[in-house]
Amino acid sequence: MTRTPADQETSTSSLPPPPDGADFVVVANRLPVDRVSAGPEPEWATSPGGLVTALAPVMQANDGAWIGWAGIPDEEIEPFDIDGMHLVPLTLSSDEIVSYYEGFSNATLWPLYHDVIVAPEFHRTWWESYLQVNTRFAEAAARTAAAGATVWVHDYQLQLVPALVRALRPDVSIGFFNHIPFPPAELFAQLPWRSQILHGLLGADLIGFQRPADAANFRRAARIHAGFTTKASQIRVPASEEAGTGEHIAEARAFPISVDAQALDSAARDPQTVARAREIRAELGDPETLVLGVDRLDYTKGIRHRLKAWGELLADGSIDPGEVTLVQIATPSRERIEQYQQIRTDVELAVGRINGEFSDLGTTVIHYFHHSYPRSEMTALYLAADVLLVTALRDGMNLVAKEYVACRIGEDGVLVLSEFAGAADHMNQAVLVNPHDIDGLKANIVRAVEMPPADRRRRMRTLRRRLFRDDVHSWSQTFLDTLEALDDDKDMRRWEAAEAKEPPEPTEPEERRR
Repeated sequence: MTRTPADQETSTSSLPPPPDGADFVVVANRLPVDRVSAGPEPEWATSPGGLVTALAPVMQANDGAWIGWAGIPDEEIEPFDIDGMHLVPLTLSSDEIVSYYEGFSNATLWPLYHDVIVAPEFHRTWWESYLQVNTRFAEAAARTAAAGATVWVHDYQLQLVPALVRALRPDVSIGFFNHIPFPPAELFAQLPWRSQILHGLLGADLIGFQRPADAANFRRAARIHAGFTTKASQIRVPASEEAGTGEHIAEARAFPISVDAQALDSAARDPQTVARAREIRAELGDPETLVLGVDRLDYTKGIRHRLKAWGELLADGSIDPGEVTLVQIATPSRERIEQYQQIRTDVELAVGRINGEFSDLGTTVIHYFHHSYPRSEMTALYLAADVLLVTALRDGMNLVAKEYVACRIGEDGVLVLSEFAGAADHMNQAVLVNPHDIDGLKANIVRAVEMPPADRRRRMRTLRRRLFRDDVHSWSQTFLDTLEALDDDKDMRRWEAAEAKEPPEPTEPEERRR
């Protein structure tokens, strides 16, 4: 591995496995809990996210541990157990939250990985903080994992952890899952630390992505920017004396994440949820068609494009404000970062302008809410809405689209889905849109609003059938089964046999000449 001075300062020697370590270790930026009360003995509640739903049963069955930040700066918290999971909190200082999380993770990597919708910032101090925090996560995993354990690292905040864990604990199996897109090699090339990131990820035995295109982008970046040889989904990683690691084969493939469809379906059938959905429509004036948008307030979600299309539909009379209502929920996100402050300003100005121009005393054309809702209220909103708008400019998956489908117990409703969201790869019964094409977006919103009931049912029935087959439990099991099946000796023999039969893939100069 190419090492910077900071790399050398934080390198560590191999560690022995602890005698009572965990057989299954999850490493993520955040712990799967939220603190509900402070004090000497704080109380915690399990977060309702899909990752927790998918991994909690695996952890409970396999003596699992979860390593992550508790969401509270500058606070040392001892490991604790909740809901059958052993949690190992890592402390992040206020300065590290600014430099590692808000800085390198969300002002460098996030925009770079989302097609440079806004310009990424490159600061060496942010990189040094990212390296130091990743090293602490890796050391915690090495101290926690039992001999031969499975370590599953998650997401873009921790891309250096796989190689660091491999150097510390060569006996463990390492998986990594990237929940956001991976950019084309030409965009990834902008990152000054691209080689270190690639080497970090390639410490894993299995690297999972949301879409086949993301996995292909990663393999191409590994060839072009780090000089690795690839064959199909495999990447040959040579031994490194500096890192203290042997040669191995890394596999980079797509494993599209999903939701707990059965749990959402059951929640939507609850009589209280059904009654609340009716109340929501009544509170909104019983519109003939209720259109819903649910997003984090992020520049990648295409909320400004959606509002522009909506305002033009009202202006040209394609939508009657007396019959169709839009509810837009914009959950607060990363509010200390300048670009997020700007998107909030832009969205709220657009909502105010449209409501000021087209609403009257009895009708509000856009109901806008800048706060989060509990899971029960969100389920009722999904059940109440006739149309869901997902207009992301770039999205790894977009689980809101899948949550909506899971809650449509009457097998009706229309999903309008951006083709730039990962969900579009396997939800082709949705109305697919290009959010940059405002005229096309407008036409497809009208198409969704006016779609005949028989067409709605046919599309939703197909969407639900696939969703229930490929749910979040299937996702986690498929990934872990694939990781377990990987064996370095077997893969090396397969590689050598293939190499004897066919030439290696062309180098980048040869690709350009062709």
